[in-house]
Amino acid sequence: MDRGLLKWGAVVRRRHENAGRLTGPDGLEEGGDVNIVEFTGLIFLGSVVAGFLGALTGLGGGVVIVPLLTVVFGVDIKYAIGAALVSVIATSSGAAAAYVREGYSNVRVGMFLEIATTIGALAGAAIAIYLRSSVIAMVFGVVLLYSAYLSFRQREHESRNVETDGLAKWLRLEGSYPTAEGMTSYHVRNVPGGFLLMYVAGVLSGLLGIGSGAVKVLAMDQVMKLPFKVSTTTSNFMIGVTAAASAGIYLSRGYIDPGLAMPVMLGVLSGSLVGARILAGAQVRALRLVFTIVIAALGVEMIFNALTGRI
Repeated sequence: MDRGLLKWGAVVRRRHENAGRLTGPDGLEEGGDVNIVEFTGLIFLGSVVAGFLGALTGLGGGVVIVPLLTVVFGVDIKYAIGAALVSVIATSSGAAAAYVREGYSNVRVGMFLEIATTIGALAGAAIAIYLRSSVIAMVFGVVLLYSAYLSFRQREHESRNVETDGLAKWLRLEGSYPTAEGMTSYHVRNVPGGFLLMYVAGVLSGLLGIGSGAVKVLAMDQVMKLPFKVSTTTSNFMIGVTAAASAGIYLSRGYIDPGLAMPVMLGVLSGSLVGARILAGAQVRALRLVFTIVIAALGVEMIFNALTGRI
């Protein structure tokens, strides 16, 4: 890994050229006998938990992985964002194929709204490169607190029978999805409002390294009046493309390190697959409450660290 990539408190963790030890800035070993292999294992296990919690709440593992890497493991926030973007691409690609095959995702809506999210993601990633880490941490802390609020109040939504507006009809965005009664048709409203909110979601994705699924679902569910299941599955279809646009800029700037991104990607993917299986047949209200508490605590910690100059 690059020098300066990992830090724990005041200790900068660097790869020793010969021994592979984690050493302090003066070259002396600090922080115990943890080596690169053991540290990678800890990153993988933490990423499994992040992917698991992200799948249970529908907010994605990126919401958990960035504060986990930054606050717990001391990874520089820009490298943490780069690794999180890679994990978002992997998890979205795996789940999106299944949702499209089952007929839940609205591909036309997703591809149209991707225009806004991709432009936003490129803008957010370009801005993030030049922002101080403390500013990014502050914004991320606020987003975490909002995500905790969304997770706490999350509930099932009913499909809405609304009329398709002119633009949605011209773009042929209406569709149908499988329900217990068979294929159910739905209409789409307020396309310009949803498009604008998707741009905001893209900026957050590029700036913070998250899929910003909560904002995407909000745009489609509350603004465009899509059924909730269609909103969540179409959001999952979209976040991989959004993250890929942001990841290109982070990669060009050297903020995606394979030694960090690989265990994060594998861990988040494994955890999300387990979480998706449990979510299908389990009552997860208690787990959502735990997730809300953990995310809120991480958000407060990131804001505090940003204000005190620790990030």
